[in-house]
Amino acid sequence: MKKLISLLLVMVMVLGLVACGNAEPKATGASFTVVVADLEGKETTFEYTSDKATVGEALIAEGLIEGHETEYGLYVDSVNGVALDWDKDGKYWAFYIDGEYAMTGVDATEITEGATYAFKPE
Repeated sequence: MKKLISLLLVMVMVLGLVACGNAEPKATGASFTVVVADLEGKETTFEYTSDKATVGEALIAEGLIEGHETEYGLYVDSVNGVALDWDKDGKYWAFYIDGEYAMTGVDATEITEGATYAFKPE
């Protein structure tokens, strides 16, 4: 009888471990929103979850932004496929955090869970 109970307990434990192994992986990282305004002012919203440290790292990895390094950090040249060049257009991509003009560059801004970041041509 003890052998039968022991065998049943072992089977229950094995089945429990197998079931845990089939669980859906949970998303890691912070979720945040990015709003991009085009040249006509139309806004497009993107939702991301990333384990990257900064907004810049996450958005480069997602392919939403492109830029080049300057002595001040990453200068965003293109957002959502739209390039702006101050020397040609007199416009640049302004970066906002929760509706306020950012005091840090996109590559120096740590991702905050639930935050809304925005890019607007100005």
